[in-house]
Amino acid sequence: MKERNEYLRRKQDPSLKLFVVLSKAYRSVADQVAEDIQGHGLNTTDFGVMELLYHEGEQPLQKIGERILLASGSITYVVDKLERKGLVKRTPSSKDRRITYASLTAVGEQLLHDIFPEHWKQIEAITGGLSNEEKLQAIELLKKLGLFIEKNYNK
Repeated sequence: MKERNEYLRRKQDPSLKLFVVLSKAYRSVADQVAEDIQGHGLNTTDFGVMELLYHEGEQPLQKIGERILLASGSITYVVDKLERKGLVKRTPSSKDRRITYASLTAVGEQLLHDIFPEHWKQIEAITGGLSNEEKLQAIELLKKLGLFIEKNYNK
Protein backbone atom coordinates (compact mmCIF):
# COMPACT_ATOMS: atom_id res chain seq x y z
CA MET A 1 0.00 0.00 0.00
CA LYS A 2 2.85 2.35 0.88
CA GLU A 3 4.44 1.74 -2.53
CA ARG A 4 1.13 2.46 -4.26
CA ASN A 5 0.76 5.77 -2.40
CA GLU A 6 4.32 6.72 -3.35
CA TYR A 7 3.55 5.84 -6.98
CA LEU A 8 0.39 7.99 -6.95
CA ARG A 9 2.26 10.89 -5.34
CA ARG A 10 4.99 10.74 -7.98
CA LYS A 11 2.47 10.35 -10.79
CA GLN A 12 0.86 13.64 -9.73
CA ASP A 13 4.21 15.42 -9.29
CA PRO A 14 4.31 18.35 -11.75
CA SER A 15 8.08 17.85 -12.22
CA LEU A 16 7.62 14.49 -13.90
CA LYS A 17 4.62 15.73 -15.89
CA LEU A 18 6.62 18.77 -17.07
CA PHE A 19 9.42 16.51 -18.22
CA VAL A 20 7.05 14.26 -20.17
CA VAL A 21 5.11 17.14 -21.74
CA LEU A 22 8.29 19.05 -22.59
CA SER A 23 9.82 15.95 -24.17
CA LYS A 24 6.74 15.23 -26.26
CA ALA A 25 6.38 18.86 -27.35
CA TYR A 26 10.06 19.01 -28.33
CA ARG A 27 9.73 15.79 -30.34
CA SER A 28 6.64 17.08 -32.15
CA VAL A 29 8.28 20.40 -33.04
CA ALA A 30 11.61 18.79 -33.98
CA ASP A 31 9.92 16.22 -36.23
CA GLN A 32 7.98 18.89 -38.12
CA VAL A 33 11.04 21.12 -38.52
CA ALA A 34 13.12 18.15 -39.71
CA GLU A 35 10.48 17.27 -42.28
CA ASP A 36 10.51 20.84 -43.59
CA ILE A 37 14.31 20.95 -43.81
CA GLN A 38 14.55 17.52 -45.45
CA GLY A 39 12.26 18.82 -48.17
CA HIS A 40 15.20 21.02 -49.18
CA GLY A 41 17.72 18.16 -49.31
CA LEU A 42 19.35 18.91 -45.94
CA ASN A 43 19.24 17.35 -42.51
CA THR A 44 18.78 19.36 -39.33
CA THR A 45 22.49 19.39 -38.48
CA ASP A 46 23.47 20.60 -41.97
CA PHE A 47 20.78 23.25 -41.78
CA GLY A 48 21.84 24.30 -38.26
CA VAL A 49 25.42 24.90 -39.40
CA MET A 50 24.31 26.74 -42.53
CA GLU A 51 21.75 28.82 -40.64
CA LEU A 52 24.40 29.89 -38.11
CA LEU A 53 26.77 30.92 -40.91
CA TYR A 54 23.95 32.66 -42.77
CA HIS A 55 22.96 34.80 -39.78
CA GLU A 56 26.33 35.22 -38.05
CA GLY A 57 28.81 35.07 -40.94
CA GLU A 58 32.17 33.32 -40.94
CA GLN A 59 32.80 31.28 -37.77
CA PRO A 60 35.71 29.26 -36.34
CA LEU A 61 34.89 25.55 -36.61
CA GLN A 62 35.16 24.99 -32.85
CA LYS A 63 32.69 27.83 -32.18
CA ILE A 64 30.17 26.26 -34.56
CA GLY A 65 30.20 23.12 -32.45
CA GLU A 66 29.65 25.12 -29.26
CA ARG A 67 26.83 27.17 -30.77
CA ILE A 68 24.81 24.26 -32.17
CA LEU A 69 25.88 21.69 -29.57
CA LEU A 70 27.94 19.33 -31.72
CA ALA A 71 31.17 17.50 -30.89
CA SER A 72 34.24 18.67 -32.81
CA GLY A 73 34.44 15.41 -34.77
CA SER A 74 30.84 15.83 -35.86
CA ILE A 75 31.46 19.42 -36.98
CA THR A 76 34.36 18.26 -39.15
CA TYR A 77 32.14 15.62 -40.74
CA VAL A 78 29.24 18.05 -41.35
CA VAL A 79 31.49 20.78 -42.76
CA ASP A 80 33.26 18.21 -44.99
CA LYS A 81 29.89 17.11 -46.35
CA LEU A 82 28.66 20.68 -46.92
CA GLU A 83 31.98 21.57 -48.53
CA ARG A 84 31.65 18.66 -50.99
CA LYS A 85 28.18 19.95 -51.90
CA GLY A 86 29.69 23.39 -52.57
CA LEU A 87 27.64 25.05 -49.83
CA VAL A 88 30.39 25.86 -47.30
CA LYS A 89 34.07 26.72 -47.59
CA ARG A 90 36.94 26.59 -45.11
CA THR A 91 39.47 29.39 -44.68
CA PRO A 92 42.57 29.00 -42.51
CA SER A 93 43.22 31.83 -40.05
CA SER A 94 46.01 34.14 -41.13
CA LYS A 95 46.86 34.78 -37.45
CA ASP A 96 46.61 31.34 -35.85
CA ARG A 97 47.32 28.11 -37.73
CA ARG A 98 45.17 26.15 -35.25
CA ILE A 99 42.01 27.99 -36.29
CA THR A 100 39.99 27.30 -39.40
CA TYR A 101 36.93 29.33 -40.31
CA ALA A 102 33.84 28.15 -42.14
CA SER A 103 31.59 30.36 -44.22
CA LEU A 104 28.84 29.91 -46.75
CA THR A 105 29.72 29.91 -50.42
CA ALA A 106 27.64 32.01 -52.78
CA VAL A 107 25.66 28.84 -53.60
CA GLY A 108 25.08 28.09 -49.89
CA GLU A 109 24.05 31.66 -49.20
CA GLN A 110 21.60 31.63 -52.10
CA LEU A 111 20.13 28.32 -50.93
CA LEU A 112 19.48 29.72 -47.43
CA HIS A 113 18.21 32.97 -48.90
CA ASP A 114 15.73 30.96 -50.97
CA ILE A 115 14.51 28.55 -48.29
CA PHE A 116 14.71 30.56 -45.06
CA PRO A 117 11.59 32.73 -45.56
CA GLU A 118 9.45 29.63 -46.16
CA HIS A 119 11.16 27.82 -43.27
CA TRP A 120 10.35 30.75 -40.99
CA LYS A 121 6.69 30.57 -42.05
CA GLN A 122 6.71 26.85 -41.31
CA ILE A 123 8.04 27.47 -37.79
CA GLU A 124 5.38 30.13 -37.26
CA ALA A 125 2.76 27.59 -38.34
CA ILE A 126 4.20 24.83 -36.13
CA THR A 127 4.15 27.11 -33.07
CA GLY A 128 0.75 28.55 -34.00
CA GLY A 129 -0.93 26.75 -31.13
CA LEU A 130 0.37 29.51 -28.83
CA SER A 131 -0.34 33.22 -28.93
CA ASN A 132 2.63 35.59 -29.17
CA GLU A 133 2.22 36.35 -25.46
CA GLU A 134 2.26 32.64 -24.62
CA LYS A 135 5.36 32.15 -26.79
CA LEU A 136 7.14 34.92 -24.90
CA GLN A 137 6.10 33.38 -21.57
CA ALA A 138 7.32 29.96 -22.70
CA ILE A 139 10.64 31.45 -23.80
CA GLU A 140 11.17 33.08 -20.40
CA LEU A 141 10.17 29.97 -18.44
CA LEU A 142 12.31 27.61 -20.52
CA LYS A 143 15.26 30.00 -20.37
CA LYS A 144 14.86 30.16 -16.57
CA LEU A 145 14.80 26.36 -16.39
CA GLY A 146 17.85 26.03 -18.63
CA LEU A 147 19.86 28.56 -16.62
CA PHE A 148 18.92 26.80 -13.38
CA ILE A 149 20.12 23.48 -14.79
CA GLU A 150 23.38 24.97 -16.11
CA LYS A 151 24.10 26.61 -12.74
CA ASN A 152 23.27 23.61 -10.59
CA TYR A 153 24.08 20.52 -12.68
CA ASN A 154 26.73 21.37 -15.29
CA LYS A 155 29.99 21.10 -13.41
